[in-house]
Amino acid sequence: MSTSASKSGAAIDRALAEGRAALVGYLPAGYPSVEESIAAGIELARNGADLIEIGIPYSDPVMDGSIIQAATTEALAKGFRVPSVFDVVRGITEATADLGTAVLVMTYWNPVMRMGVDEFARRLAEAGGAGLITPDLIPDEAAEWFEASDRYGLDRVFLVAPSSSPERMALTAKACRGFTYGVSLMGVTGERTSVDSAARDVVTAAREAGAERVCVGLGVSSAEHVREIAAYADGVIVGSALVKALRDGGPSAVGQLAGGLREGLARTAGAGA
Repeated sequence: MSTSASKSGAAIDRALAEGRAALVGYLPAGYPSVEESIAAGIELARNGADLIEIGIPYSDPVMDGSIIQAATTEALAKGFRVPSVFDVVRGITEATADLGTAVLVMTYWNPVMRMGVDEFARRLAEAGGAGLITPDLIPDEAAEWFEASDRYGLDRVFLVAPSSSPERMALTAKACRGFTYGVSLMGVTGERTSVDSAARDVVTAAREAGAERVCVGLGVSSAEHVREIAAYADGVIVGSALVKALRDGGPSAVGQLAGGLREGLARTAGAGA
């Protein structure tokens, strides 16, 4: 399957053709309920998100900051189960089919293995999902995922970080389909007052290693951050700020924040890839 058939790649390319970076929004499945996470995803898409990451709540989230941890802990306490993520993906994709928003699932690898890689991939594709973002899976150990993602036409997004060697960066960029996820700093997710300067370096290194599209996440929480990253990245990933909006104001607040963040996406003259 070629990269041209990638749902997330197509969504990013549409944004770039409009002279802006793509807005990528993260929301946890099942928070504060399955129904509300679907409603929040729909609001996100209708107010400017080009891609949506739906996170599977996990009992030991090694990368998540306090806001997302609290949300996923609450979802699990209310009885969230992994198969419900397909209901969330389907609910969002069916309601936003006219927009072309790509909906991916972000998950640690263990829940996928427990269900069965082929079974998970099949159900995700049937729900209209674009693919998987896998923070703790490296390409060297992803043979089964390569097969399943090719079989069901799913994007596969791996992470690169400031610590990634040129060799690791090249291996990861080659393995990705849709985009490469550039981690802007070392540490966990969460709102920050500024974006680490390493973000630009990660994008540059990933592109030099052959990455077709690079989106940057971790620590993005304001339109100013979005504007800064949009000048050099293909997409800007926002998580904790959206989850906080959902917590404090419900799905409508997610849409309102997305609309504000969208205003920072336009690339200034002379900026770009």
